[in-house]
Amino acid sequence: MAIAPITQVTGTAVPIPGADIDTDRIIPARFMKCVTFDGLGEFAFYDVRFDPVTNEKTDHPLNDERFKNASILVAGINFGCGSSREHAPQSLAKYGFTAIIAESFAEIFYGNSTTLGLPCVSSTKENIDALKAASAADPTLKINIDLEAMTVTAGTLSFAVEMPDSARHALLSGKYDPIKELIDNNDKIEATAASLSYVR
Repeated sequence: MAIAPITQVTGTAVPIPGADIDTDRIIPARFMKCVTFDGLGEFAFYDVRFDPVTNEKTDHPLNDERFKNASILVAGINFGCGSSREHAPQSLAKYGFTAIIAESFAEIFYGNSTTLGLPCVSSTKENIDALKAASAADPTLKINIDLEAMTVTAGTLSFAVEMPDSARHALLSGKYDPIKELIDNNDKIEATAASLSYVR
């Protein structure tokens, strides 16, 4: 069965403070001792969500009850930098995020997110700051990301966003997961293999 295209994402947002948020902050390495990615969501941003000594919750936005149902993460510049671990976008997806809006993204994080069907769109600092302020003022504010029009709309706020054409095409066509494409085309793969003398 083909993957459904992703043309729009709608939800409420949580503003994440800071710049250059790396993959180790998104998912600390000690939580990566897993066979599958299941269960990683609870450890997203763990070291900034919990005090390292008391293990009590900090004032991080993800601990704020006002944002408990947020499905869109709003961040600053160079989000997802650092190591290339796929666990970072996996943990965010397992946490419940369905899209990320930021000033910019690290390239490998971006690619790993796209293959999960987790759209990442970027815009100017002014637009991001305005969206963070609007979401902080009203956590119930609905955010719409339109990947066809390449816009973000939140109440009276509306602005253009960007993403690489290759990622946009993959999401809009439902061809963002290469493993799923291989599985869906297994019969064609086997037929091609059978026709090759050096495979038989």
